[in-house]
Amino acid sequence: MKAICTNGVKTLLLDLMPAFERKGGAKPAITWGATANLVKELEAGAAADLVILTAESIDDLSRKGMVVAGSRVDIASSGIGLAVRKGASKPDISTPDALKAALLTAKSVSHSKSGMSGIYFPTVLARLGIAEQMKSKIVMPEPGTPVGEVIARGDAEIGVQQISELLPVAGIEIIGALPPSLQKTTIFSAGIPSKAKEADAARAYVKFVTAEAGPLLKSKGLEPPR
Repeated sequence: MKAICTNGVKTLLLDLMPAFERKGGAKPAITWGATANLVKELEAGAAADLVILTAESIDDLSRKGMVVAGSRVDIASSGIGLAVRKGASKPDISTPDALKAALLTAKSVSHSKSGMSGIYFPTVLARLGIAEQMKSKIVMPEPGTPVGEVIARGDAEIGVQQISELLPVAGIEIIGALPPSLQKTTIFSAGIPSKAKEADAARAYVKFVTAEAGPLLKSKGLEPPR
């Protein structure tokens, strides 16, 4: 079974893999990446038996006939968080005003180019009224490089990404989540491509993941889908 999967649930699925194999499941061949990049690959003709992306992307692919209508299964959700290098001071980001002050004080802030958090964060800056002031401070890693690694290297002071993607990176500490009024929760969902050759195996895998994921979600920076 070939799967195309967002990095947002990578650590969760990797942790579940040994148990899936013990139950007799065949280990899927998974291509990982940012949702936006994976969607481009699918639209360019990449073959897969299972796709796990954001719910919005699964719905869009369903409308285009690329994912079987009604096959969407929600797996988990995650908010956007901020992180600093391990040992660095953690600024207050508990309110929009506090977040604004922290961002203006920071010498540099990193977010992704194509991930959901990277696409959304500029709208946060705009809502805070500091988009222009922040332009010279923004550091965007090359595709495939986690924002957390940029922070761990000291190439930026504050990193912004899905909490589930920040959490496993060594050398950083999570400050917290965006304030509720600025937060965007992303739902990660599975879907069966219309041209899947091993759809039954894909459904069995999704059934296993949804049944077993619950106890692991919090430790992976995830929450139940909502």
